[in-house]
Parts: sequence; structure tokens; C-alpha cells
Amino acid sequence: MTITVGLVGEQTSTVTETLIATSFGSGSIPVYATPAMVALMEAASVAAINHLLKPDQTSVGTFISVKHLAASALGQTVRARAQVSEVNDRQITFTVQAWDSKQLIGEGTHTRFIVDIERFMKRLSS
Repeated sequence: MTITVGLVGEQTSTVTETLIATSFGSGSIPVYATPAMVALMEAASVAAINHLLKPDQTSVGTFISVKHLAASALGQTVRARAQVSEVNDRQITFTVQAWDSKQLIGEGTHTRFIVDIERFMKRLSS
């Protein structure tokens, strides 16, 4: 099976003390942190394609541009959805969105690049 436009991945998370802005250092009020939302969007992107990669491959994030549109309180469940919007050889682009129980809280685009794990790790050590 190959990676194609339209593939979808989703991830959910509950807003806990470890995922609020004050814990991340990204704000001063106890609401869902933008870095936590970005991480959930990335995880949804991975979920969309990871099962299609060869065992010696992985994907790495190379770009993300998102708007955090609304705050989410402690205890709320947040769901991120990533849909493949473009495939350019090993570069995969996603449309990403996130919702809490009330509304759309974030949206944007994310790009991942498929890499050979061994070759990628060798570059780090040289």
C-alpha cells in the first residue's frame, strides 16, 4: 500500500496539568498549551502514514504552521485530525485540525519527510 492524498489519522488527549500553558512555559493561564496541540497534530499525522512505512523507515516533521483559535480548559478532551493533502515523493503534507468538546480550536498545515532510520541516525553521529 502507498501513501495517497486523503489518508487520515486521528489522536485524542485529555487536557491535564502537564499539558497546560503554565506547565509548558508558553503562557500564564491554565489552558491547553499550543505546544501540546502541535504535538497532538503531529501524532495524528504520524498515525495517518506510519502503518504504510517500511520497517526501516520513519517520518520526521519538517514544517508546521498552525493557528490556535480557542482555549480548552482542564479536563476537556481534545481530538486532532490530520489528512494527507499532498504527496511529493518522500515529502508528505497534511491539513491538520483540532477540536475540543465545544469547537474547532486549531488548524493549519504540517509537513513530514520519510527517512531511512539508519542513514538518518548516522548523519547525527558524524
